[in-house]
Amino acid sequence: MRITQVTTRVGDQGNTRLVGGQEVPKFHPRVEAYGTVDELNAALGVARAAVGGEQPAAARIDGVLNRVQNHLLRLGGFLATLPADRWEGMVSVGDAEIGFLEQVIGLLNEDLPGLQEFVLPGGGPVSAALHLARTVCRRAERRVVGLVQTGEEPSLDVVRYLNRLSDLLFVLARWAAKSLGERERMWDRTLDP
Repeated sequence: MRITQVTTRVGDQGNTRLVGGQEVPKFHPRVEAYGTVDELNAALGVARAAVGGEQPAAARIDGVLNRVQNHLLRLGGFLATLPADRWEGMVSVGDAEIGFLEQVIGLLNEDLPGLQEFVLPGGGPVSAALHLARTVCRRAERRVVGLVQTGEEPSLDVVRYLNRLSDLLFVLARWAAKSLGERERMWDRTLDP
């Protein structure tokens, strides 16, 4: 795909075009879904920028996030295309990508202590960025579930992928805190009235 023109002026009236050429309002649920996936991808870019460094843990986090960002770009294009306009062999996410997430979750979990309390998002630059990305991922999942429940999106693979990705981002935030020497903060129930 080659982009030759960024400015189309379609958005000046509050509309945008889907991949098949249909013009829809920018508040359309499909635009909201793929826009939130795009926001998630940007949040992961912030997390990758925070990782920095050449240590093995940083390289491992960056490698996982690189793969996920590529998945999300495909997923966003898939959501930006109406089901009737998708072509045979159009790539989105499925069992292989979900399996990758599950494998990484399992490997990272082996290095983590069990949880005795809820984790407070934050702790350090990398884990905080990953926790923020996790919440954006959950919002993207809710937007896609809305499309599924209204019959506008037949693919449950996208929901499964985003659900598993939010799990991965939680585990990865914890693993990053441990591996990069960031503090993991827990909910202190004694501070509640």
